[in-house]
Amino acid sequence: MPDEMPLEISVQELDTRRTAGDALVILDVREPQELAICKIEGSLDIPMQSVPANLDKLDKSTPLIVVCHSGMRSMQVTQWLRQNGFANATNLRGGVDSWAREIDTSLAIY
Repeated sequence: MPDEMPLEISVQELDTRRTAGDALVILDVREPQELAICKIEGSLDIPMQSVPANLDKLDKSTPLIVVCHSGMRSMQVTQWLRQNGFANATNLRGGVDSWAREIDTSLAIY
């Protein structure tokens, strides 16, 4: 994975990187009731409003892929993280909705 992370990646690119075994963290910023519906396996789940209080759980050296339902909240979190020293933060375009529709069709769509 390159040193400089793009602001956003596609679900296909994330799937390729996960399949290749790239070191990365998927940060899911959705609420617990959304996580109960579906989630990307192995994600670190921290609701959007709780991210500032949980920065100690995030590693600035490992690529951080930020996920929400459609990519709007996660883009806000990605931009906030970048402003706060996390140059490794990248938004997942289309969020878990695109992931469920295009990559893991076993996941529930809501």
